[in-house]
Amino acid sequence: MEQFKEFVKQRIDVTEEELNDIVSRYQVRKIKKKEYFLRAGEVCHHEAYVISGLFKSFYVTADGIEHILQFAIEDWWIGDIASFNYQEPALQNIQALENSVVLTLSKKNKDKLYEDHPIFEKLSRIMAQRAQIASQHRIISSIGFTAQERYLDFIKRYPKIYPRISNMQLASYLGVTQEFLSRLKRQILKPSRNS
Repeated sequence: MEQFKEFVKQRIDVTEEELNDIVSRYQVRKIKKKEYFLRAGEVCHHEAYVISGLFKSFYVTADGIEHILQFAIEDWWIGDIASFNYQEPALQNIQALENSVVLTLSKKNKDKLYEDHPIFEKLSRIMAQRAQIASQHRIISSIGFTAQERYLDFIKRYPKIYPRISNMQLASYLGVTQEFLSRLKRQILKPSRNS
């Protein structure tokens, strides 16, 4: 809980009493590797702050192809925003890629926190803006970057995630095949003839 307290204190100005009350609304949940936090079609009843571990959010097309939308590590949040806010079936799956620990918050408790601590809305706004910026960058890179640019951008933006995921997972995120990704990596690592 100390990690989460620090996270909150870095983003909003709260008293110790407010902080303790905010934190008390969260529940600790351990999620084993390969276990799902959420499956498509279910309603997302909780959002979660990642204390430790790694998750992937993904969508599966009608032909069974998995497309990884995002990863989440320590100090990140997981959940299906639309499903959580509107209590409708989720479109995405969220699965642990490592043994993980999260702090979960129910929709009811989040709404109550807004009432009891208006400052909590500021934290939610900051997190929503952060998620929107990441989503916007993801869309722009998907439609405007070459595969090589997407790969190099990923390494630069997410140096803590890159070593923890497989080539298959990275290829799915980048929207390329594993074979193409392997060729791309070899091409980038190949020493130039001029040097």
